[in-house]
Amino acid sequence: MTGVLEREFDIEQGNFTEAGEASSKIKTILKQLGIDMAVMRKVSIASYEAELNTVIHSYGGKLYAKISPQKIELIFQDTGPGIEDVELAMQEGYSTASDEVRNMGFGAGLGLSNIKKCSDDMKVESSPAGTKLTITFNV
Repeated sequence: MTGVLEREFDIEQGNFTEAGEASSKIKTILKQLGIDMAVMRKVSIASYEAELNTVIHSYGGKLYAKISPQKIELIFQDTGPGIEDVELAMQEGYSTASDEVRNMGFGAGLGLSNIKKCSDDMKVESSPAGTKLTITFNV
């Protein structure tokens, strides 16, 4: 592959039926491109965690994927309410998920910490207007 392959996916607030679809499509693209399995696994885990966080905690958003021979960049951009305390949210086990979400098996408070562990670089920008999460993986 030469150049950059770009894709965009919508992520709907509270839509647990479709949650994980964008991440699954990214994984399919990476398989087709012959990306190393270890990299693909890390991308899949981080993408799924970020997608679920968008479904659970935001008013909806988008995933922008940029895939090149050197790196994979995933940008999750959502609308409000933002992450009040990013440093606290990075701690394993910390969650603001509702009881309803937890009863569905989500919201264990491992999302951001798992994303950080899987990625080569992670940047979080958040305000009450929304959150932008940029995750980078070296290929």
